[in-house]
Amino acid sequence: MNIFMTGATGFLGGRLARELIHRGHTLCVLARTPEKVKAMFSQDELSSITVLSGDLTAPLLGADDEFIARHDESFDLVLHMAALVKFDEELRDELFETNLTGTKQALGLAKALHCPRFFHVSTAYTLGAREIGDETLYATDQAFHNPYEESKAHAEQAVWAARRDLSVSIFRPAIIVGDSKTGEADSKFTMYGYMRALEVFKRRLERKGAPVGPIRLLGSETGTSNLVPVDYVADVLLAAIEHARPDTIYNVTNDAPPRNETMLEYMKQALEFPHLKITETAKSSLSNVEQTFNEMVKVFNPYLNRNISFNDTNTKRLLQDAGFKTLDLNERSLRRIVNAYYETK
Repeated sequence: MNIFMTGATGFLGGRLARELIHRGHTLCVLARTPEKVKAMFSQDELSSITVLSGDLTAPLLGADDEFIARHDESFDLVLHMAALVKFDEELRDELFETNLTGTKQALGLAKALHCPRFFHVSTAYTLGAREIGDETLYATDQAFHNPYEESKAHAEQAVWAARRDLSVSIFRPAIIVGDSKTGEADSKFTMYGYMRALEVFKRRLERKGAPVGPIRLLGSETGTSNLVPVDYVADVLLAAIEHARPDTIYNVTNDAPPRNETMLEYMKQALEFPHLKITETAKSSLSNVEQTFNEMVKVFNPYLNRNISFNDTNTKRLLQDAGFKTLDLNERSLRRIVNAYYETK
C-alpha cells in the first residue's frame, strides 16, 4: 500500500512508520525539515520513503501542481497524525492553526490527489468535561479544559464533514506513554511533561538544601490516568490499515487505567522523592512551596481530577478482526515505563 503520512517524525508516528515499512508499505511523509527524516530512519527504511517538504499550515501542506499531477490517484491512504500537543491558553491561535487548519489542508490534499481513504489521529479528550467517552462525534460548543482539546474537536468535525468525499476513520488515543515491553519513549508531552516537572522541582529543592516535608499535589485521590502504551496505539493503527470501517470513530483507550495515586507512587520511587501526595484540599491551605509546585503542573490538573470511562467497542472489534491482542497494561509495564524515563535523564 502507498501511504501519505503526516507526523512521521513524532513519537507515535516514527514507531508506526517503521512498522508500516517493515510490513511492505511505501510512504510519502510530510516534513518541514527533510534532514530530520534522514536522521531518524535507517538507509533500508529510507528506501521506502519519499518526502514532501512542506508545512501543516501551508495550502495543501505545501504540495505544488507538479507534486499533485505526479501523485494523482497514487496513494491508497492519507494518514494524518501531526499535531501540536500543548495545553496553554496563550497558544490558542497556534493550536487552532496547527490542529484545525492543518487537518483541513490534509483533507484538501487527499481530495486533490483523489485518495480514497483518510485516517485522522485525534485524542480521547475531545470529550471535554464529560465523564463518559463514546465512539461518536462530540459537539464543539461544549466545555473544554484547554484549547488543545477544543482544537482537536473542531478538527474531528472537519474530518467527519469530509466523509461525503472520502472514506474517513478517526482514532482517539488517550495518554500515550512508552513501549509496554521496553519502557522506551521519545516524548516531552502529557505524562512526560508532568514527570519532567517533578524532576525539576526536586532539583530546585535540593539546591536550596532546606528540609523537605510533605508536599501536597491538588487532585482527586481516586482519579485515574488513562494511559495507553505507544506499541498498543501503533497496533490499532496497523490493524486499521486493512480492517478499519469507513465513517467510524475508534477510542484507543484503557479499560483498567491506573489510579493517579498509584502512578505518583511509581514516580516517587523512581525519583527517590517520597514527599509528594495527591490530596483534595483547599488551595488556600497550601504552603508557598506547595503553591509553587502546583503552579508548575497546573496544566495537567484536568487529568488528575477525573475518572473517565471510555467505550472502545469499535476498537476491540477492529483488533479482533485483525487478530491483534487487546490492551493489558500491568504493574510491571507501568513501572518499566516510569523507570525508563528517569533512567535516560
